[in-house]
Amino acid sequence: MSSGERRKDSSAEGSSSRSTTTAPPADHQHQHHNQQQQQQQAAAPLSRYESQKKRDWNTFGQYLKNQTPPVPLSQCNCNHVLDFLRYLDQFGKTKVHLHGCVFFGQPDPPAPCTCPLRQAWGSLDALIGRLRAAYEEHGGSPETNPFGNGAIRVYLREVKECQAKARGIPYKKKKKKRNNQLIKPAGTGDDSKVLKQSS
Repeated sequence: MSSGERRKDSSAEGSSSRSTTTAPPADHQHQHHNQQQQQQQAAAPLSRYESQKKRDWNTFGQYLKNQTPPVPLSQCNCNHVLDFLRYLDQFGKTKVHLHGCVFFGQPDPPAPCTCPLRQAWGSLDALIGRLRAAYEEHGGSPETNPFGNGAIRVYLREVKECQAKARGIPYKKKKKKRNNQLIKPAGTGDDSKVLKQSS
């Protein structure tokens, strides 16, 4: 066999092997496509709120397990929730000035200080809202929901007022605009000009 024939044979073998690897059977392609679709459906992305709620719920559950003795979710009460909120303060990023600090009540202090970092009131308020919803989604009763307890609302209000004073940033409620302010009184504006011109 000449070298030219050998090249033809080897190239023919290579092309046939390439064709078999790049063109799998139609049934195999169909099965692979179905598997991809199932994986995409199973891994449908949660919304930002839902994924955060799931993380918060898992974090709270882990916190209860780490207690001595561990606390089952069924026996959780508002005191456990309050302890959890205080525990989270160590991970806070909001500077809350103490009464003895020279920057107490200043929204933009000119220099750093040694006052502690805390969880911001808004973050805690949103956290409680997510945990309250997660508790009921996991079979808890709204009547016994520890996250909806009055003691939690009192604690959040105290944190809000304390941080507002310490940071010099009062939390003001947005005032609703009155409808009668938006209505122009009769005889003013463009309509009155049109009447004068016609007369």
